[in-house]
Amino acid sequence: MDVWKEVERGLGSKGKIRILRKMLEKPNMAFSKHTLTRATGLKWVNVKSDVKILTELGWLKKNAYDPETYKVNMENEFVQHIAEFFKRISLVGVAVRIGEARSW
Repeated sequence: MDVWKEVERGLGSKGKIRILRKMLEKPNMAFSKHTLTRATGLKWVNVKSDVKILTELGWLKKNAYDPETYKVNMENEFVQHIAEFFKRISLVGVAVRIGEARSW
C-alpha cells in the first residue's frame, strides 16, 4: 500500500485519532470496543468501524478474548511515529498553556 494512502486511511477521521490517542496514553493496556466508546465519546458503530480499519492496517493488535480486546501495536513503524507526533503535540499544548499563564 502507498505510504500516504495508509496514513490517510489510518488517520482519516477524528474517531481514529481519538482511539489512537487514548490507546497510546496506555500502550500496554488492552481495550474493548465498549471501553473505547466510553473513553472517546464516539458512537459504538463508529468505534467498531475505526477499530476494524486500524486492525487491518496492523496499527492495532486483536486479542481473541470474549469480549475481543485490542492493543496498540507499538512494533508498527507508523504507530511509533504517530506516538512520537502525539507526544510532541502534547508538549506544544503544555508550552502554550505555560506561556499563557506567564502573560497574566
